[in-house]
Amino acid sequence: LCTSFNQDHTLFAAGLQDGFRIYASDPLALKKRKVFPANLGGGGIGLVEMLWRTNYLALVGGGKEPRWPPNKVIIWDDAKGRGIIELEFRSEVKAVRLRRDRIVVALTTRVFIYSLSVPPRRLHTFETGENEHGLLALSSATFPIILAFPARQRGYIQVASWQSNRTFLVSAHTAPISALAISADGSLTASASVKGTLIRVFETSSGRLLHELRRGADRAEIYHIAFSQDASRLCVSSDKGTVHIFNLDGTGPTQGGPGLTGSSSSPAAPPLLFLFPRLLGPCDILPKYFSSEWSFAHCRVLGETRCVCGFGRDNRTIIG
Repeated sequence: LCTSFNQDHTLFAAGLQDGFRIYASDPLALKKRKVFPANLGGGGIGLVEMLWRTNYLALVGGGKEPRWPPNKVIIWDDAKGRGIIELEFRSEVKAVRLRRDRIVVALTTRVFIYSLSVPPRRLHTFETGENEHGLLALSSATFPIILAFPARQRGYIQVASWQSNRTFLVSAHTAPISALAISADGSLTASASVKGTLIRVFETSSGRLLHELRRGADRAEIYHIAFSQDASRLCVSSDKGTVHIFNLDGTGPTQGGPGLTGSSSSPAAPPLLFLFPRLLGPCDILPKYFSSEWSFAHCRVLGETRCVCGFGRDNRTIIG
């Protein structure tokens, strides 16, 4: 029903029809298997969000027989084997994000911020654009607290800084936003539109465009965007069955068009990836298509299921 990484991509969780599972990412290993008994009325988990490697998770019911109604968020203490916080809303929960001090919940047209405490306190509410897919990005570093979500204006991102009590809009795309991510330290946010050809990276402190990354020329549905922990790289998965990796620190061949698929023996290259040699340099007379920043590597994902992606601890391992 769902898959998600924890904040540093060392674990990922899967919500299932009878409970949830938690796995170590690298090497792959099952760490936790929770089954809710059928006599409790159902065990389906539609959303699961971890809090680093702690025993706390946010759970939302889903599937054919949900464990809880889809308008409730349960903060689950796995050490105690029970929920310790319950938040109920008037409509279906679309996304949940956790920090050590915050619970952030996205509904279709609102975002709620609560303290992660017993009892929780509602701290703020934001009106959003239509957010059926639960686009919501939250920084994970201790400081600052930066939040990004779709604004009410089409193609805009709203960025909120908790410490400065400041919000502003970023004009990201002309089409509706379909994917959103934020770096761990909250300094960068990345987005894609429903067209799926470009991923744009902005500075959250100013809204300034830093990178325009091109996934390809044809339309695609972007499934997931993720920064590496140091924000030097970005990975993007889509319905084309590929995960593209981009450099954000100015190193490596990132401009000049799609080039040819090949391979490399360079020790700096991520393993098990196809590399893109760049045969064309940026040129003023060429269309914007050729002057965008292109991925320096990509890998193909087996199967046709939706894929989330993330970086391992060394930035060289791509986890899909």
